Amino acid sequence: MAETVQFKAEVKQLLDLVVNSLYSHKEIFLRELVSNASDAIDKLRYLSITDESLAEGDSDWKIKIIPDAENKRLTISDNGVGMNKDDAVEALGTIAHSGTKEFIKAMQSKEVQENPELIGQFGVGFYSAFMAADKVTVVSRKAGEDKGIRWESNADGTYTIEEAEKPSRGTDVILEMKEDAAEYLEEHRIRSIIKKYSDYIEYPVTMDVEREVPVEGEDEKKETKIEEETLNSMKAVWLRSKDEITEEEYNEFYKHISHDFTDPAEHIHFKLEGTTEFTALLYIPQKAPFDILYKDYKAGPALYVKKVQIMDHCEDLLPLYLRFVKGVVDSSDLPLNISRELLQNNRMVEIIKKNLTKKVLEKLKDMKENDTEKYESFYAEFGPILKEGLHYDFSRKEEIAGLLRFSTTDESGVTDLDSYIQRMKPDQKEIYYISGGRHADLQKSPYLETFKDKGYEVLFMTDEIDDIVIPGLGQYKEKEVKSIVKGDIDLGEDSEKKEEKKKELEGLLGAVKTQLDDKVKDVRLSGRLKESVCCLVGDDNDMDPNMIRIMEAMGQSVPKPKKILEINPDHELFGEMKKLYETDSDSSVISDYSKLLYNLALILEGSQPEDPSVFAGRMSDLMVKELKG
Repeated sequence: MAETVQFKAEVKQLLDLVVNSLYSHKEIFLRELVSNASDAIDKLRYLSITDESLAEGDSDWKIKIIPDAENKRLTISDNGVGMNKDDAVEALGTIAHSGTKEFIKAMQSKEVQENPELIGQFGVGFYSAFMAADKVTVVSRKAGEDKGIRWESNADGTYTIEEAEKPSRGTDVILEMKEDAAEYLEEHRIRSIIKKYSDYIEYPVTMDVEREVPVEGEDEKKETKIEEETLNSMKAVWLRSKDEITEEEYNEFYKHISHDFTDPAEHIHFKLEGTTEFTALLYIPQKAPFDILYKDYKAGPALYVKKVQIMDHCEDLLPLYLRFVKGVVDSSDLPLNISRELLQNNRMVEIIKKNLTKKVLEKLKDMKENDTEKYESFYAEFGPILKEGLHYDFSRKEEIAGLLRFSTTDESGVTDLDSYIQRMKPDQKEIYYISGGRHADLQKSPYLETFKDKGYEVLFMTDEIDDIVIPGLGQYKEKEVKSIVKGDIDLGEDSEKKEEKKKELEGLLGAVKTQLDDKVKDVRLSGRLKESVCCLVGDDNDMDPNMIRIMEAMGQSVPKPKKILEINPDHELFGEMKKLYETDSDSSVISDYSKLLYNLALILEGSQPEDPSVFAGRMSDLMVKELKG
């Protein structure tokens, strides 16, 4: 007896959106179902490496499309691994994917309605069948089992599932087509869709077609015969010579493996021969998938061994900071039964990874140098992810740093580190940067005053990851990369004049430090301020204030080391404070002013005053005294 089951809430919501919101590009439902059938055969071929009995009886791998125009029915059949009841409930009744909520949110905002092909990126391609069908029935039998199952739904929020007879393993997906989807039962339409989307499927995608053939012995007479015809070329693109493959074929294969609708930004196709042999076809996408920052994002190219797919996402073949790269790697040296555990300790995998990483970074460098517009577009999508390499890939740190782009105090646009070095002033010794949230806010920072006055360009680090990875860069092309909000900065001041000023204000500096002894590490003259009165700076190894704010926003407790209060020796305030100190070193005004200076410095670095109400009270008292003369 059939059991009626409610869809999980997210599936029901997704189905409502698929059925009611996606109107264009309905044809992709056939691509998704054929891809699912191909995956099922891939899985069985892999399982049969260790258990040959699973593939007994029918090793003629095939995906068959059966249109029935009279009954308005379309069937997609395969002889792959099949499903039992538990598999069907998990695969068809639940979406175990962290990106689903984001996907649904995007659909509701109409981002995906204009680009429904993205559904494949979220593992929900099966549900695209409801764009073309009122009712979907799945009859399946798992390899190695005797009984089959029947799953059925009208996309009404429920599905039924029951035991069913099926003479052989595999899966039949049966679609009862909508009135406006009759075109997908026509031979020429099916043929064109398979050619467009599934030509590179490794298994024959077949269909019975009527053909008029001459009657033997009767020259003018013809008879109609039903012949099974293969609709796809089944040519593994990555194994063909680059000279034989058109740009369109490269692009269509990318769309097939990535479920992306847009063309890739670039492709990398090469073969390595020698002690280790493999072929790779990799793609750099134009757009970042919705879920690329999710923890369980499926990274890595598909791994084939002698044309048999071993893994659809082999994360050991590329470093994490290149997880946006899609593609296929086919090795003739790896064993067919290699597992994920063995991959991690396999020397050949390390060689493959090293070569793939080298090729991708070379391609990115070529884009950067020869196609600026395309690289800028790529960097806008994947720049923060690429930066992770500074932290995780020490051996290629400088190579990765050379690919990075930054906005700067120079308003002419973004720059890279090599261009920055070429523009450095003759007396400039270091590469300077400041990190923070927005370009406009950083441009007004008091920490920049002397740098701007001297014409020293400062890089703006505006990505959240910058505070984590940039301090670890250390140097680039033998130039130290230095934050302008940390450490003592030598901007070529007159040392004799600086010592004279320090001696002149020594007593006042000591008095201010005494008042702020529990708040600051030291009070000293600043070489980075031109107009502002003061600022707080950390030691070279301290955490940037922007990083502290980010971590606190994430709910993490961050120990805050004491900072150094730097004062602008040329600001007239300190001339007046010096006079007051010399006449009354214990004046309460010195105490109040010291605390006001500290809180002003907190505000200037982007932090809150210690106690806003006390700070406001002191400010208002000063204003009253000023007005009273």
